Amino acid sequence: MNARTIIALLFLATSIVASQSKDLETTVSLMAKIGTCSSPTFSPDGKTIAFVWNITGIPQIWTVSTDGGWPNLVTALDDPVGGITWSPDGNWLAFSLAPGGGMNQQVYLVRSGGSELRRITDGGKDNNWLGDWTSDGRSITLASNRRTSSAMDAYVADVSSGTLKLVSQNQGTGQFIDVSRDSKWAILTRTASRGNNNLFLVEISSGGEKLLTPHEGPGSFSGSFGKSSDIIYVRSNKDRDLTAFGKIKIAKDGTPGPIQILAEQKDAELDGLEINDQGTTAILVWNVAGRSEISFFDLTKERMSPGPKLPSEIAGGLTFSQDGKQVAIVLSGSTSPANIWLMDVRSRKFRQITKSAHPGIDLSKLVQPELVRFKSHDGLELSGWLYVPPAFAKPGPVVFSFHGGPEGQERPGFRSDYQALLSQGIAVLAPNVRGSSGFGKTFVNMDNGILRVNGVKDIKSCLDYVVTSGVADSKRIGIMGGSYGGYMVMAGLTEFPESFAAGANLFGVVNFETFFANTEPWMAAISTVEYGDPKTQLDMLKKLSPINKVDKVVAPTIVLHGANDTNVPVVEAVQVVTNLKKRNVPVEYVLFPDEGHGWRKTSNRIKSTIAITRWFTKYLLPNAATGSR
Repeated sequence: MNARTIIALLFLATSIVASQSKDLETTVSLMAKIGTCSSPTFSPDGKTIAFVWNITGIPQIWTVSTDGGWPNLVTALDDPVGGITWSPDGNWLAFSLAPGGGMNQQVYLVRSGGSELRRITDGGKDNNWLGDWTSDGRSITLASNRRTSSAMDAYVADVSSGTLKLVSQNQGTGQFIDVSRDSKWAILTRTASRGNNNLFLVEISSGGEKLLTPHEGPGSFSGSFGKSSDIIYVRSNKDRDLTAFGKIKIAKDGTPGPIQILAEQKDAELDGLEINDQGTTAILVWNVAGRSEISFFDLTKERMSPGPKLPSEIAGGLTFSQDGKQVAIVLSGSTSPANIWLMDVRSRKFRQITKSAHPGIDLSKLVQPELVRFKSHDGLELSGWLYVPPAFAKPGPVVFSFHGGPEGQERPGFRSDYQALLSQGIAVLAPNVRGSSGFGKTFVNMDNGILRVNGVKDIKSCLDYVVTSGVADSKRIGIMGGSYGGYMVMAGLTEFPESFAAGANLFGVVNFETFFANTEPWMAAISTVEYGDPKTQLDMLKKLSPINKVDKVVAPTIVLHGANDTNVPVVEAVQVVTNLKKRNVPVEYVLFPDEGHGWRKTSNRIKSTIAITRWFTKYLLPNAATGSR
């Protein structure tokens, strides 16, 4: 073979690699561009819905007729919009805005046509959480750490004057989750520690409060007022493992009675509840191993009836129109991005109102997961969602994806990163190890403190499952996750270094000592039971921190982080990258200057998804266009 032939072959090989690389980038970009619609809120007359849509690349406010049609853009800001709620008098839309994608959200008001935009919080570094309107439309509730950085307090903001009134001080976090129809009372949720909160009945004028949910040990509660302020409907797991639907009666002297359970399911947790303004009907959303089911509850007759089958796997963001005739719901699923649907309460039929853009992607060809169950090292049953590409040759490459929280839950929602990996022939196992929510109070608290070592051992159980079931090639397993999922990534790479061929750590905690020193003070205050107290349990926290075993990492690792992340500060990423570079372990560092804890801008989601997909195709696929293994 002469030199000219060799050069020609090399050029052909280079062209093929470049073409394949371009194909990957194009496919993954299209997947990551798929939009989402969220946070629906009705106009008072029920004829219009305002919602948040990211079709412009940054989540903004839009409005659309409930009859359908093309929506109208209300805001065109440089930062992402979070929640949104329409005032009962129809005059204002209140919304939260995250500067630079960070935690220091601010609350704004704007007319539905987009005029008279103004901020009602202080700006700067203060964190603010949007609440809801009082029934007269004169005030809106919010939570803020403007008093002290170590707590989120509950406020009521007067719309006309812009005055913020401090109603309830907290240690850790607290916020109003509902206001009575006479605007005199509010329900306050106050978090003692992660996985343990209480509800209080608060008189807004005086700030006086009464405990609604006395309990021992961990407990999870949320609630809404009935038609009057003397009945409060709650989601509760007091004296039980799974959350259920109940009510609390308030005596004439203001004394709360015990929680009376009205509805429960043996195999599901109550995930959410929404009550109409008439106080006659509640819609209950049940979490059944990750999928949603809804039921109706007649509050007058105290009787539950099944709801219609949902068009997608997951339901959230439910809200009634003021007349109680319609319900807006955010529906999403593994092959269907989040969209706004309307349900007619009488007929219980659904109509899709928004259509998230998915140019170039046939949603019907995306992969739906299978719910799998397997045993952990100590016999505990675990579960996960297994996504397998079409024509997958077993055993093949598999990526584990661990959810955040840690008290989060992996559910079969739309994930462009999963579908991107699947498009390249890589399977995904998204497990719910101990500490995950959705499976009861006992399960979610199984990884607290020193018990976290058992949660880490569950990673090995996931490895055993995918290998013994014949799904995974033991030499081609990757691991990824964000936030606490990033912790699990680094725990897996340090505890089982020879088991993983590559890792992707997205804004993960790696050092509990630096996490507690640098995270938001209110976040630190509520995290000591979950993780450990750095003042009294520093040795344990050091033992549980992957950074102190990072010298064991041998797998190529990509690290992605937002520069404005104050939840898990960027120092967590720097520690990992610095160590791996010193030891010549393949590492790539992607820092997003305009993001906080996660990616809200489409351009950054595209960049992240491409980088992660390239990384795993390089190290998990033999003779891949971007590398070989």
